[in-house]
Amino acid sequence: MRSKKMEGPSAPTIRRDPYEVLCVSKDSTDQEIKTAYRKLALKYHPDKNGSNPEASELFKEVAYSYSILSDPEKRRQYDSAGFEAVEDSMDMEIDLSNLGTVNTMFAALFSKLGVPIKTTISANVLEEALNGTVTVRPLPIGTSVSGKVDKQCAHFFGITINEQQAEAGIVVRVTSTAQSKFKLLYFEQDANGGYGLALQEDSEKTGKVTSAGMYFLHFQVYRMDSTVNALAIAKDPESAFFKRLEGLQPCEVSELKAGTHIFAVYGDNFFKTASYTIEALCAKSYEDTSEKLKDIEAQILRKRNELRQFETEYRKALARFQEVTNRYSQEKQSVDELLKQRDSIHAAFTVARALIAVNSNSTNGSTSKVPGEDFKAESPGEDGGSDGKDKSAKKRWFNLNLKGSDKKLG
Repeated sequence: MRSKKMEGPSAPTIRRDPYEVLCVSKDSTDQEIKTAYRKLALKYHPDKNGSNPEASELFKEVAYSYSILSDPEKRRQYDSAGFEAVEDSMDMEIDLSNLGTVNTMFAALFSKLGVPIKTTISANVLEEALNGTVTVRPLPIGTSVSGKVDKQCAHFFGITINEQQAEAGIVVRVTSTAQSKFKLLYFEQDANGGYGLALQEDSEKTGKVTSAGMYFLHFQVYRMDSTVNALAIAKDPESAFFKRLEGLQPCEVSELKAGTHIFAVYGDNFFKTASYTIEALCAKSYEDTSEKLKDIEAQILRKRNELRQFETEYRKALARFQEVTNRYSQEKQSVDELLKQRDSIHAAFTVARALIAVNSNSTNGSTSKVPGEDFKAESPGEDGGSDGKDKSAKKRWFNLNLKGSDKKLG
């Protein structure tokens, strides 16, 4: 089954059915899918196929297919709705050995900023383990070993347990007070005497240390994958809380049999060596702690289911709240506008308004006459008639003076 091209630099050019890519059936178990992936990833790893560009594309395709089928939720989504259902929550693993210095610097920067970045295990380490050519150091139960491992290299340890210890349960933990990045690996011995990778745990920062652990206590212990739904969370920050427990992934192995088991600490720093302390414990001395862990695991699983239901309720309530909030804003604006209009109408009832109208007409007098002006100009006895009377009076007064003067002169 083929589909359209994928987006993103780490994506294969063409998407094929993940089951077809890994050569497994749809009813394959998680362990069968993991085994198929490791064989193909080792076969097509760029470290072993530097001169074959097609191998690099096949490696990406294998990694992409495994990222779907190794996650129960993504696998369920793909089985029901295909690629469209899972493409928003996909995350790819980065091969540091094939990344280049500049890109490694960017990856290191993003990691420092808190962006979850998955990295692959060096093909050289996996191949040496499969060939059985690695050096295995003993790690007795109840002891710890400290060391420094180079980036993209691994230190292997053999932990031998008896029947009583296997029945009580075994815990293997690695911590780093230097906050180094590392992977805790568990290998199973194959028929050829080599070691095949069975489990891996990436270190997580907790407080001032980084740590990773594997718990073989005869009950299901879940690991937290911080990269699950990282892209979906980035797109919708509100979903971060609800997706927080979705990263819980069941551990494929919950118990160990008596014998020697191989573990390794893999240096996952981008540039420098990783400092670590690894310890192996028998749970016999930690029965109360084991019971508390079992109880808290059950509580977390119940809480995850509750959050899934609560998210639906929350989304509905949030949508209703936004609807009511929008109406509140609209109603407030409407009320403010009505009151503003009413105040404007109230203010119109004032004497000042009549005076303003008169002043406005006076201002316009230069271009129009005030009523009555024409009548005043044409009416007798006004300014024109008054001027005539004054002139006549002056004339009579002048004549009288002349007459009086004539008589005196005569």
